[in-house]
Amino acid sequence: MRYALRRLLYSLPVLLVGSFLLFWAVRTVFDPLLKLRQVRDPSVIARETERLGLDQGILTQYWRWLSGFLTGDWGVSSRTSGDVRPMIQSALTVTLELLVWGLIFATLAAVLIGVWSAVRQYSLSDHTLTGLSYLGLALPAFWFGLMLIQVLAVWPQQMFGWSEPLFFFVGLSSPDQEPSFVDTARHMVLPVLTLTVGLVAVWSRFTRSSMLDALSSDYVRTARAKGVPRHRVVIHHALRNAWGPLITVIAIDAALLIGGLLVTEQVFSIPGMGRLFLDSLLAGDVFVLLPWMLITGIAVIVLNLFADIAYGVLDPRVRVT
Repeated sequence: MRYALRRLLYSLPVLLVGSFLLFWAVRTVFDPLLKLRQVRDPSVIARETERLGLDQGILTQYWRWLSGFLTGDWGVSSRTSGDVRPMIQSALTVTLELLVWGLIFATLAAVLIGVWSAVRQYSLSDHTLTGLSYLGLALPAFWFGLMLIQVLAVWPQQMFGWSEPLFFFVGLSSPDQEPSFVDTARHMVLPVLTLTVGLVAVWSRFTRSSMLDALSSDYVRTARAKGVPRHRVVIHHALRNAWGPLITVIAIDAALLIGGLLVTEQVFSIPGMGRLFLDSLLAGDVFVLLPWMLITGIAVIVLNLFADIAYGVLDPRVRVT
């Protein structure tokens, strides 16, 4: 607990400096009163400039914005004229729902593939899985998502004459139906597959490398010499120590994906964080961009903290001084 609190305290200055630099960059590039300047009413522009504090220094503007963010006042979107906080909360909920399922399946698949490849190093199955992982890395997410829609949704519907596709490819739920597990699953399959393939391709190779290092270590050779069964050596000795680096990679990738699922969300028309960022960026909506960036920054810090703690729990060799 002391270690977690200390790491959290160390992260606060990083978050403050990073958020200020983002605030300065966004305010420099984008004009919050761009729409009002098109009206060309000096009195309205002057009133809004004073209300938003744009006539004050950058540090004062930053403090006003940060204070409002911490108290729940995230401002009003210049694009939709709606409150920013519900917009980001809704988008974040959608993205987390997609991300959690993607991480679960990607982690399970990557561990199974990586362990299998490491245990059977240089075998035919190892070479096959290695080739498939390179193929997964080479597949563009937007192209693979469109192919999944065509192969798993459009073609079966046309071939069998179904009234609706087996898997839906717009959003994460049907607006004209009551929420149900079956309906959610039919919407989630294609975007989760699109997300999972790229992650498995990277994580499985990382797992294989970590497992090979663990299998060649002294404590594994000692366990084998003592006659410990092979499955116990692989699972209880090698895999436990190989988990640590993999957990770090998963946590970092998960933090980046909270705001980085733009391609998947665009292909499947999912109103998540990536799509919200793109729409706000194209519209120059600084009132959405600023809290969006701060939320993603907080996610990176929290998940990195989780990775460090998990590393220490999984690997008893790690000691916090």
